Amino acid sequence: MNQKPSVTQSAFGKTRQGEQAELFVLRNTAGLEVSITNFGGIITAIKTPDAHGHFDDIVLGFNELEPYLQPGPFFGALIGRFGNRIANAQFQLDGTRWQLAANDGPNHLHGGITGFDKVLWQATPVVFDDAAGLTLTLLSPDGDQGYPGNLQVTVNYQLSNDNSLLVDYHATTDRATPVNLTQHSYFNLAREGDVLQHRLMINADRFTPVNSTLIPVGDLASVAGTPFDFRAPKSIGADINHADQQLDFAGGYDHNFVLNKPEPKSLTLAAHAAEPTSGRVLEVWTEEPGMQLYTGNFLDGSLSGKGKVYAYRSGFCLEAQHFPDAPNQPDFPSTILQPGEEYASKTIFKFLTER
Repeated sequence: MNQKPSVTQSAFGKTRQGEQAELFVLRNTAGLEVSITNFGGIITAIKTPDAHGHFDDIVLGFNELEPYLQPGPFFGALIGRFGNRIANAQFQLDGTRWQLAANDGPNHLHGGITGFDKVLWQATPVVFDDAAGLTLTLLSPDGDQGYPGNLQVTVNYQLSNDNSLLVDYHATTDRATPVNLTQHSYFNLAREGDVLQHRLMINADRFTPVNSTLIPVGDLASVAGTPFDFRAPKSIGADINHADQQLDFAGGYDHNFVLNKPEPKSLTLAAHAAEPTSGRVLEVWTEEPGMQLYTGNFLDGSLSGKGKVYAYRSGFCLEAQHFPDAPNQPDFPSTILQPGEEYASKTIFKFLTER
């Protein structure tokens, strides 16, 4: 095992503009590795042990930059300015209607055509006694993808010796603007096959139902008696094919869960996922009010990487977030960042094993 945490850096390819992207590998003293490129803040690999101590990569992605330059399913990406969807790619703020880039039918998805996942961030590796880290910074200029204001963003990744990965988000603006940052890794704790046998718990009594374009209709519905009840652990595939309009709209799970919180900003357990064959366990802890469960419904085998074909439902995402379409939904927690305020949010991914 490593004597102390470390970060190594290597060239990862060039962007369409000829900029050099870098790959940073964070290692802790237990041997875990998290690989991150400063292109899009993308996590390209997470190598964790199974219950027998065998290390393997548990996220979907690619070993080279080129596939990440293409339009795609946001493998491993940092998402901004706004994670998830905004209806009709527009919102009204302070009496002005703002038109955003539409990249999901009529809607705006994950920051637009050139979101934070498609730009080069400034990167600084950092090493502590108990963690290896990477600090990423970005200036999103006024008008970027249609958003108002110059937004200064900092994201700190820290891989601790206790096998947890902290994603620590900060942002400031010079003009009121929506901000909703998230991390979009696709996990498969078994490394291959579909994810339907993973046992999942989501700490949520309610979720936000959607319309046919996956925009929340505005109410918070109880999960009780529905396929969305993950309050007790069950396999992802247990109810995914039930006759249910919500599942039909999304082709599976692609929904925001309203997390149970003792206090709005408290760091709480959002989800616990366990894969019975490998013994790997993933926990998600977050300060965010919501979390999107996405079950890879749009993966169709047309993409491959790391020697694997990314087939239907071969990965799942647990995206800690504010609620989709919040700028158009006054009853949802606000995502508007004002000048003089700081956006600050933490999410932690914990990697465990159980026999």
